[in-house]
Amino acid sequence: MKRIIKTLLFTLFIFVLALPLAACRSEQPAASNAQPEPAKQEQAKKENQKEDKAIPAPKGKNGKVKVALIAEFTTGTHASQYVSGVKKAAAEHGIDLVISDANNDQAKMASYLDTAINQEADGIIIKHGRTETLEPGVKRAIKKGIPVVAFDVELDVDGVTTIDQDDYMLALLGLKQMVQDIDGEGNIVNIFVGGFAPMEKRNRVYEIMLQRYPGIKEIARFGSATANTSLDTQTKMEAILKQYPNKGDIKAVWAPWDEFAKGATRAIKEAGRDEIKVYGIDLSDEDLQMMQEKGSPWKASAAVNPAAVGEKQVELLLQKLAGKKTPRYYSFDPVLVTQDDLPDSPINMDQLQEYVEEWGSDE
Repeated sequence: MKRIIKTLLFTLFIFVLALPLAACRSEQPAASNAQPEPAKQEQAKKENQKEDKAIPAPKGKNGKVKVALIAEFTTGTHASQYVSGVKKAAAEHGIDLVISDANNDQAKMASYLDTAINQEADGIIIKHGRTETLEPGVKRAIKKGIPVVAFDVELDVDGVTTIDQDDYMLALLGLKQMVQDIDGEGNIVNIFVGGFAPMEKRNRVYEIMLQRYPGIKEIARFGSATANTSLDTQTKMEAILKQYPNKGDIKAVWAPWDEFAKGATRAIKEAGRDEIKVYGIDLSDEDLQMMQEKGSPWKASAAVNPAAVGEKQVELLLQKLAGKKTPRYYSFDPVLVTQDDLPDSPINMDQLQEYVEEWGSDE
């Protein structure tokens, strides 16, 4: 009898527990292929991000959009690839692009900027230059409602977007590789020219690295920006090599501009001083092939794709013209490319991402 009662109580207990479960199950919606709410939200977020990144259709004051590129210089392979990026983006979006090359003449640069403003350009992009040269004209452009996007020049003007390649990180990547390769000691040559915002930033990191590694000694410093910087650098580097003729006198050359690195590399190769290593900043098709040459002293270079910089400048300008919010500063993430990363056969910048994965990442 007791066993029967226990069995009945146990059955009743199970029945009571089952009732809420059945109720919950009946309240649940029928299974379907619909996405869970979090997945829907994530998909909507991605779609919004794509929409935010989309370049708006350009609109000019008088039909076709007129954009002026004011460049301090367009010489050198790195600069020419930057210009190619600007031209490509302009062509894709039907922009009437006018390029003015000041050929390192600050007065010309200021004059070209004034001309662009007076001719009522719809937008202005600037490549390099000096703050004191450009700020008055840029302020006038902004006052007239002409948007400005600048590359590698410091402009303290509200409404201007400034693009850079993160020059501090560029220098840090290259210098770290140099220090590692020479075991933190030895004589080095520093090729440097002041007065350019990116050069000044790179040099600050260089000075800190010298303090950090007292075993490294700078025995020579030279540099200039001319119409043929690479050739001038080569001539001066040849003189330095004659001044320090013995193997071991110089361990490395720090060349924070690819035009410097090209000149130093040629001088070292021709002198047969293959024990000297060169470390640079910036890359181009020509630079890659020089690094790939057998016995090349050019061991590493930190860089950002120059064509991508030009394309981004145009994109940001179009966003400004469309009334979209744009950042005050936009900084690219540089990548270190070493000689060991590269194949034996020559490659170009478009192929680089096949050998350096980071090069192919977005921006």
